[in-house]
Amino acid sequence: MKAKISTYLLFLSIFLGWQEGYAQDSTQNPSISYDFSGRIGLTGRYFPKKALYAGQHKTYLSAYYRPEFSMQWGKKTENTLKFEGFLRIDQHDAESTHYDIRELYWQTIIKDWELSVGLKKIFWGVTEANHLVDIINQSDGLEGVDIEEKLGQPMIHLSKYFNWGTLDIFGMTYHRPLLYPGAEGRPRPGGVLDYSKVTYESSHKRYQPELAVRWSHSFNLGNVGFDIGLSHFYGTSRAPLFRNTGNFLPEIFYERINQTGLELQAATGPVLWKLEAIRRVSKRKTITAFVVGQEYTISNIFNTGADLGFLTEYNFDDRGDELITGFDNDIYTGIRITGNDTNATEFLGGYTYDLSSKTQNYFIKFNRRLSDTWKVNIQATGFPKVSTNEFLYQLRNDGFIKASLIYYF
Repeated sequence: MKAKISTYLLFLSIFLGWQEGYAQDSTQNPSISYDFSGRIGLTGRYFPKKALYAGQHKTYLSAYYRPEFSMQWGKKTENTLKFEGFLRIDQHDAESTHYDIRELYWQTIIKDWELSVGLKKIFWGVTEANHLVDIINQSDGLEGVDIEEKLGQPMIHLSKYFNWGTLDIFGMTYHRPLLYPGAEGRPRPGGVLDYSKVTYESSHKRYQPELAVRWSHSFNLGNVGFDIGLSHFYGTSRAPLFRNTGNFLPEIFYERINQTGLELQAATGPVLWKLEAIRRVSKRKTITAFVVGQEYTISNIFNTGADLGFLTEYNFDDRGDELITGFDNDIYTGIRITGNDTNATEFLGGYTYDLSSKTQNYFIKFNRRLSDTWKVNIQATGFPKVSTNEFLYQLRNDGFIKASLIYYF
C-alpha cells in the first residue's frame, strides 16, 4: 500500500513540475498558449444495508484529484496537447485506490482535417439510462455501478468534415479490462476477481488491433431537427463474460466482436425523440439491442427560469441475464430539473423496472455550486428488488448515499 501511494505522489509531483515548466516557457513564447485547471474532491459514502461479503464496511471516505492541462500553438495549423489525469485514494480498499491517464494526446487541425494521436475519450450516444452504442472506451468500474466514468484508450483518430456530415476513423489497440473494487470495496460482485487470469478470444490478447468508423450529421427536415450517427466497431468487446470453470472464481473472458450502431435524435418542439440500436456479431452469438424513448421539457416552470424534463425509455437486449447492466427488457422513467441559475443547480432522478424479472433500481443525483470554486454533489442509488438470475443480484445490498465536496481551480 505504501508503495502504491508513493507512486501516486510521484505521479502528482511530475505533473505539477511539468505544468510549472510550461508556465515559464509560455511567457517567453507568446505563440504558445496554455491552460491548467482541474478539481479536487472529498467523497463520503454510506451503505445502509449490511454488507454481503466479508471485509466490507458501511462507510467509506476517499479523496480524488483530477488535473487538466492543455497547450495550443501554431498558425497555419492548429496544434493542441491535452492531458487529463485522475487519482483516487480510498480509506479502505486498496484496489479502489487507483490512478489513470484519462486523456493524453496531440491533435492537429488542417482545414477540414483533424488528427489525434494518444489516449483519448470518445462518447457516442443520445439516450439517458443506457448507452448501447458507446463502445470506444472501457468503463472505470472502480468509480461506481453506473459505469459512467471512462478510461483513456490509446488510438489514432482521424476526422474529416464534409457538407454531408463528419467521418471519423479510429485505429486502436491495448484493451483495458473492466475492474471492480477489491475485497474491502463496495459495490462489487461476489468473490475477489483475479485479473491476472483474464483470457481473450484473440491470439493477440489485449493487443488485438481494433478499427472503428463513424458517420454523423445534423440536419433539418421541415420544423424537425435531426442528429444521426452510424458506426461500426471491430475489436475486443468492452463487456466481460464471467465463465464458470468449476473453481470458486469465474474466468473473465473477452470475445472479439463486430458491432454496428445507430444513434438518432429528433427535436420536435419541447420533445426530444431518441433511439440507439446495435447489432453485435461474434463467434459465440449474434445479438440485437435497442433503446427508444423521449424527453419532454417544460421551460421556465412557474417563471423561475428553471426547466423541468420528463424522460421515458424502453430497453431491449437479447443477451438477457449475461448483461452486467441488467437492461434486457426494462422501462426507465426519470425527471430532470435544470435550474439555469448562477449556482448551476441540477437534479436528475431515475427509476428502472424490468418487465421480465421484476427487478427494480433507482438513483438520484443533485449538483449545485456553492461559489465560483466550490461545488457539492449528492447521489443515492438503491435496489429495492433484484432477481436472483441477474448479475445485479450480487450487488443487491450495495445501495448507497454519497456526498462530495469539490474544489475547482
